[in-house]
Amino acid sequence: MTDLTPTKDMLDPIETAARDEIEALQFHRMKRTLKHAYDNSAFYRKRFDDHDVHPDDLKTLADLAKFPFTTKGDLRDSYPFGMFAAPRDKIVRVHASSGTTGKPTVVGYTKHDIDVWADLMARSIRAAGGRPGDIAHVAYGYGLFTGGLGAHYGAERLGCTVVPVSGGMTQRQVTLITDFKPSIIMVTPSYMLSILDEFRRQGLDPRESSLQVGLFGAEPWTNAMRCEIEEAFDMHAVDIYGLSEIMGPGVAAECVETKDGLHIWEDHFYPEIIDPETGAVLPDGEIGELVFTTLTKEGLPMIRYRTRDLTRLLPGTARSMRRIEKITGRSDDMIILRGVNVFPTQVEEQILKCEGLTPHFQIELTRDAHRDDMTVHVEHAEGYGTAVARKASAEQLAHHIKSVVGITTKIVVHEPEGVERSVGKAKRVVDHRPKA
Repeated sequence: MTDLTPTKDMLDPIETAARDEIEALQFHRMKRTLKHAYDNSAFYRKRFDDHDVHPDDLKTLADLAKFPFTTKGDLRDSYPFGMFAAPRDKIVRVHASSGTTGKPTVVGYTKHDIDVWADLMARSIRAAGGRPGDIAHVAYGYGLFTGGLGAHYGAERLGCTVVPVSGGMTQRQVTLITDFKPSIIMVTPSYMLSILDEFRRQGLDPRESSLQVGLFGAEPWTNAMRCEIEEAFDMHAVDIYGLSEIMGPGVAAECVETKDGLHIWEDHFYPEIIDPETGAVLPDGEIGELVFTTLTKEGLPMIRYRTRDLTRLLPGTARSMRRIEKITGRSDDMIILRGVNVFPTQVEEQILKCEGLTPHFQIELTRDAHRDDMTVHVEHAEGYGTAVARKASAEQLAHHIKSVVGITTKIVVHEPEGVERSVGKAKRVVDHRPKA
């Protein structure tokens, strides 16, 4: 793989600033954000008053713990624009979730917010190895989902040539990669596997493609999948993190030279790790739920937003700003099966240990009488389609899951493309258990 390490002169000065300089900037911006939210959002004014706190109570960064959390439920309860802290005519764009589990969550951006987002996505692409003049193939979905437009604006801000493909039409994705020769691709890791399948279906060697770096996000993925993609394409597979409520993609990003966790752009976002049950702030290094406070947003400032993502805070390496480990799962997508906590990424890791299986999978949960059961649907790899080989692969995977995760599962090995594909975030779990 090509060495894409940026030189120091390519970086923003704050990326290599001393910790005390970063924290001084955070404190200044946090005071301003709390006052902006209190003065301009009826939601936050009431929330702070109900908890008997005021922006003036912030004397140190640690004082943020006195302020109440914000949740996705607050956004839904305030649908559509009830949490905005800027006049509606100053909101230049809105994005929203799909609303598949209720009312969608709506987020709004001022022109300043869009500019900051573009700057931070450009910083993230550069950290991943992108450079001005590169061709960037954007296969995240465009529209109300923040992925496509976030990646698009950031790539343009960096000075790249953008190919706005969006998701779907996988055959065309491969054709455009082959013909346009992009060096950057931005896409969900699960859909990258579909693109890989299409390369092979067309008889093309993915290692001969022009791709040098991929920015993969929007869903949890493992280091084992990173190795799978990097080996298949002879490219760098770099993690990027974001969520619409905080900004979109580009809240944190890995640096290509280390790939050792995602550096949070702490000049714009203040992270905390809390105990998901008690809400207590945990020290750096302990695993818990990630919480963010935005430091520069105008349209929709978020104060102590509970992301439900599970990770831990670590010191900076390639940059001065602290890192989070790859997201291992979410406190709200954890499967509790017969008293055992299971995350889809744990199952993925065991699948990738099995030579006869591909990384495409889906978990099905059912209940027979009073017993919960898990079935893992997977696909056999090329050359492993015989009944004997499929049986051996199923037994191997069941053994790995039992040994590592601690549960007994049924394994169904399908033909290639037998597991449902997704062009956006992968739907890893289908729960058919009766609702309480």
